[in-house]
Amino acid sequence: MTATAPRSGRLSADDWAREALDQIAEQGVASVAVEPLARRLGVTKGSFYWHFPSRDALLQAALERWERDEQTAYVALESIDDATERLRTLFRLIAHHNKTHIIYSELLKAAGHPAVDVVLGHVLERRTGFLFKSFRQAGLTQKDALNRARMTYAMYVGVLQLELPKFQNRQPIEGFDGYIEHMMTTLIPKV
Repeated sequence: MTATAPRSGRLSADDWAREALDQIAEQGVASVAVEPLARRLGVTKGSFYWHFPSRDALLQAALERWERDEQTAYVALESIDDATERLRTLFRLIAHHNKTHIIYSELLKAAGHPAVDVVLGHVLERRTGFLFKSFRQAGLTQKDALNRARMTYAMYVGVLQLELPKFQNRQPIEGFDGYIEHMMTTLIPKV
């Protein structure tokens, strides 16, 4: 994203948080800085300080926003009653280019940062919990559901790392749809 023309009207804290998430997706957590974000938004740094006392506070707000959006997506998935269809829907979502995948990958690269680690912990717990619950409801034993949840999540993280440049550039991944279908056939229990 390039610098934008000056804005009229006042920015909200959420505007800043969204822009910080865009910056994370484009250049990673370390690139989040007040001056460049102000330029991108077409405002002065004074607008930033109206909402946040520091860059760390902005980063925290951006991470909380991303986590809330993630949580909302999983609540929507949980509304699908049939566990195998719920899992298929999740796999299909994984197959699409999505900024949340890129942000998550950038957060993994920033592991060790205290604020990032908290969010990564919450997201890992929520995602693996969702998978575990879905696999249990699909008929697997507790042990098998836990193993399948871990395996599925490890596959997701691995695919992100292997294909990140293509996700970032929204480039097609040769054979990816077939790979997703193979994963569904392999990991989702037959009813």
